[in-house]
Amino acid sequence: MSQYAPTLLIINGKSAGNEDVRAAVKMLREEGLILHVRVTWEQGDAARYVAEASQLQVKTVVAGGGDGTINEVAAALAQLPAGQRPTLGILPLGTANDFATACSIPLQPELALQLAIKGRAVPIDLAKVNDERYFINMATGGFGTRITTETPEKLKAALGGVSYFIHGLLRLDALKADSCEIRGPDFHWAGEALVIGIGNGKQAGGGQQLCPSALINDGVLQVRLLTAEELLPALVSILFSGEENNNVVEASLPWLEITAPHEITFNLDGEPLKGKSFRIEVLPNAIECRLPPNCDLLG
Repeated sequence: MSQYAPTLLIINGKSAGNEDVRAAVKMLREEGLILHVRVTWEQGDAARYVAEASQLQVKTVVAGGGDGTINEVAAALAQLPAGQRPTLGILPLGTANDFATACSIPLQPELALQLAIKGRAVPIDLAKVNDERYFINMATGGFGTRITTETPEKLKAALGGVSYFIHGLLRLDALKADSCEIRGPDFHWAGEALVIGIGNGKQAGGGQQLCPSALINDGVLQVRLLTAEELLPALVSILFSGEENNNVVEASLPWLEITAPHEITFNLDGEPLKGKSFRIEVLPNAIECRLPPNCDLLG
């Protein structure tokens, strides 16, 4: 009998045939651990499987996939009553794996699954958008969002996270800023934004650290804007120099409201949300997640 409680692994259907994942599951089961596996086919499957967790009496639900899968599982966990809420584990199997990478979670399935089941559980924040959607890592708007949503699947498969950057360079002719207004506690900005990053985590778009000061347990979101006063010079500077830039506006806020005269798109952990107004607020200590001791996203 294993010393660990039963675990539910929810794996994205694209990764169901991953031989390394199958081997890791087999090894853990041979140790005596009860590991239930469910495979997603379409949007909403992960939430239905999380609802099944209480029937299975699991203490950990592992999200096996990319940032979108982690988002869906984390959001479903956050909506469960606190006393019935399993801990989140992460098995990174996506293209960019931005959240897992920033957390220093191993990309090797065996090591990641061991951590996801046996690692320490720590409380982490989530962000809620318009009282209905969530993100665990980052919400992005502007040019960067259009790139991540438009990058061809074949390019992602061939090059991984760097594909977003390469596709972005190919689309520099399509640079277009979003006009918007952002308000929060003691914060107000209005103008043309080329890139908007609202970070619970640090990076998005295949490794771009849009919100390098963000932490997932500090009760605030890091807001970082690249204004459109000098479009191309500003973009090149922020991508390559890593130095301070006059075109960057930053703030740490527990909540913010964004309004725009036209419809804009935000990418919530890779999932698009369109609208003219957004209210985004942090939910402190919303769920627990199993993370390594060297996690850079913990304060």
